[in-house]
Amino acid sequence: MANIKSAKKRILVTEKKTAQNRVLKSAFKTQLKKFDAALSSENTADLDALYKETVSQVDKAVVKGIIHKNKGAHKKAQLAKKMMAVAK
Repeated sequence: MANIKSAKKRILVTEKKTAQNRVLKSAFKTQLKKFDAALSSENTADLDALYKETVSQVDKAVVKGIIHKNKGAHKKAQLAKKMMAVAK
């Protein structure tokens, strides 16, 4: 356990940021699962809106530093590829 006041503060700040990052990462993963579920149900009416929402969630995760920018680009490419496969 830390003895110095600044070290104690850093521990508190780190715990708070870790909790927030966990929430954002969970929301990111949930959105990806929603998109995959919509693909498998073949409900094409809402698929376009869900695609845009999912891409937005990926971008937010990249900006917040939850995932690396290259992983974000890779995820968006995968989503687009899945979207095009269903559209055909």
